[in-house]
Amino acid sequence: MVINGRYELLTPIGHGGMGEVWKAQDTKLRRFVALKGLLDRNAMTGASQAEAMERARREAQAIAKIEHQNVVTVHDQVETDRQVWIVMKLLDARSLADLLRSEETLTVPRAARIALQILRGLRAVHAADVVHRDVKPHNVVVGEDGQAILVDFGIATFDGALTVTQVGAVIGTPEYLAPELFDSSAPAPRTATPASDLWALGVTLYEMVEGRRPFRGANQWEVQVAVDASPVPPFRYAGPLAPVIEGLLSRDPRRRLSAARAEAMLQRVLDPGPTTGSGTPPPSPEPAPSPAPAPLPASRLRTTPVKAAAVALGAVVLAGAGWIALPDGDDDGRSGKAGESGESADPGRAGPKTRWKDSHPELQIGVKGDQPGLSKHDKKTDTYTGYDVDLAYEIAERMGYERGEVQFSTIASDYRDDALEVEVVDLVIASYSITDERKTAPPTGYSVDFAGPYYKASRGFLVREKSSRYEINDTSDLKSLQVEVCTARESTYESWLPTAGFKLVPSPPNTYQDCLDKLLDKTSDIYAVASDDVILAGYVKANPGKVRQLENVGGAEGYGVGMRPNSPLLKGEVCAALRDVMGGKVWANLYKKNLSPLTGRENPPGLPELTECKGH
Repeated sequence: MVINGRYELLTPIGHGGMGEVWKAQDTKLRRFVALKGLLDRNAMTGASQAEAMERARREAQAIAKIEHQNVVTVHDQVETDRQVWIVMKLLDARSLADLLRSEETLTVPRAARIALQILRGLRAVHAADVVHRDVKPHNVVVGEDGQAILVDFGIATFDGALTVTQVGAVIGTPEYLAPELFDSSAPAPRTATPASDLWALGVTLYEMVEGRRPFRGANQWEVQVAVDASPVPPFRYAGPLAPVIEGLLSRDPRRRLSAARAEAMLQRVLDPGPTTGSGTPPPSPEPAPSPAPAPLPASRLRTTPVKAAAVALGAVVLAGAGWIALPDGDDDGRSGKAGESGESADPGRAGPKTRWKDSHPELQIGVKGDQPGLSKHDKKTDTYTGYDVDLAYEIAERMGYERGEVQFSTIASDYRDDALEVEVVDLVIASYSITDERKTAPPTGYSVDFAGPYYKASRGFLVREKSSRYEINDTSDLKSLQVEVCTARESTYESWLPTAGFKLVPSPPNTYQDCLDKLLDKTSDIYAVASDDVILAGYVKANPGKVRQLENVGGAEGYGVGMRPNSPLLKGEVCAALRDVMGGKVWANLYKKNLSPLTGRENPPGLPELTECKGH
């Protein structure tokens, strides 16, 4: 069969309820192409044909406008009596899904390069007023040179199509659908937006580095429950990509990481300076604006190597994807920045006193999830307990928040500053030691402002109760025996240990919990962990008879409440709250409730001076 007197259909590549894909010969230019029909010819009736043809015609025109190196090239659009076809480049490349099947996980730099290219392709798509509704590894192909190309121009209705169900059928892949697309409480079915594409990218990026999808289930309804209610599973291999994934997987689309910010963060992972090599394209310009998604109901705003054969484009351009046109609006699907700090646009105008809560109805706080006594996350109940958590509630109460308006999310030591930078959280209360380096991080990092310190901890070490290799009685043995000491990446101990004469493990993990897991594993080469005495005391309490603390060493860690810099309103309210908490019995009571059972001391150490709150 020859289409339009030019394209000879050779081999069917895919067919389904959403259309058909063929390998074809372009007889005019003598090249192979992929030909995709945008309509299911067997499903159309005479009454619906004219309308369906017009929608498909407009969709093809919108898709053809997209010209980007990370989006599959469209050569032509042709029509027959009952079909609208788009003619695309036939790609000889592996799908990302095939790549993951053979390699299971990708290194952080490789995953970041692929994600960066997908993101840039999406920005071009969104700038053309189109949303790709099925971003996933099957719909990305990766060439031998590392170039990643977004494919699959699926054929959901062109404007305003239902995103989850249409005539009882699922449109899109449930494991990659954003939570707002599952919202059954909305007055009308929700449509896809650029923000929902960014969620799907976050799922894909998680899958690349962790080797599994974050939200799974036996059927689409179990997946929906997982997407809607389960926290993002802990990271083990993501490292510096963790804050990017966390930001993309924010359940509230208004707080989800923007495309521009995600691109900047991925660039930073690959290279703190200008990124021009290693197969990574140069920075892309800002795309045209696109719409912000409708706000979610308040109840939903919780953060809580066998090489596969190369595959042609059609192997990944199968039924089930959807691209829809967008009305004009804002690029990243987020609300505008004006007035975000909560301060008046005209500070000189008289009026009611502005509060942080006026522009932030929920207070988002980042905490640790693996520090008994300080901050512990119960994954079954998705609740947090501990000293830092109780302190967070006390601060929030004084800022005017009810408990139900405080949302916690788990963050690791190595991405606390990034969580603040991408606005995943407003505050970080996570045994966050105040250092000059963190306060003056640019130009290579991100500076953090602190309120505090609210607690001072001593430095210490944890070792196995019984060691088969070393006899460790005190910290001097760690030095003399040159025992490798594990600590969390980006913690103050990472830089301090070598200067103090201790041997640091070659690749520190994300969290202290990772270090503890290695210490408890008798087959590992980790025999010591360095952290704050109060953190280590919690680990001893949780693992009786397995580990023990050595005597404390010199130096103290002052914990502060971290926040984005240049937020004087927020800092002023937090400092005022801390003064009130630490000026009475509340601070001592928090210690007695949470930390005294671990340290064995009834009274807390000396009350710190709020040096980081002077002038506020």
